[in-house]
Amino acid sequence: MSNKRQPFDVLAQLSSLRRYARSLVRHPDDAEDLVHDALVRAYERKATFRTGGNLRNWLLSIVHNTHIDRLRRAKSLDRRHDDAAYLIDTVEQADPSHSIRLKQLRDAFHGLPDEQRDALHLVAIEGLSYQEAATALSIPVGTLMSRISRAREKLRAFEEGRRNATPSHLKIIGGGRDETR
Repeated sequence: MSNKRQPFDVLAQLSSLRRYARSLVRHPDDAEDLVHDALVRAYERKATFRTGGNLRNWLLSIVHNTHIDRLRRAKSLDRRHDDAAYLIDTVEQADPSHSIRLKQLRDAFHGLPDEQRDALHLVAIEGLSYQEAATALSIPVGTLMSRISRAREKLRAFEEGRRNATPSHLKIIGGGRDETR
């Protein structure tokens, strides 16, 4: 073997990478994981290393960037968990009658004719403009507006007709008081 250093000799840089990783994460096991992830990235991007460049600096920057990515990922995950916990608290406090109303409204929406439901979905749920929705459905904008208007009118009629009505599959039971007294 020759004494000449190979241009991509990461083994000679391991101690430096481990020290830097340890200073970033302050825990030996996490530092080893960080170095491992950084070396995987380095080998995946080996072609981007310029021959004659400073390998140590290149690897240290990969360790640093890997650490920053991990921090961002952890922060994002924490934010998603916090949002999910908030939603769970909200769902647990929901009134059961709201679930029934949402199911009824969903059934009414699905009961619309296909062309009206598709038009209303694209505009009201997906947030497309009338022009974008009309293009997606390959219909004129006026036709789209007419379909949306008819769909909204049917849903409005459903709401007005069923607002105070009890669903047919539910029975009203005397509200907790004994009515025979």
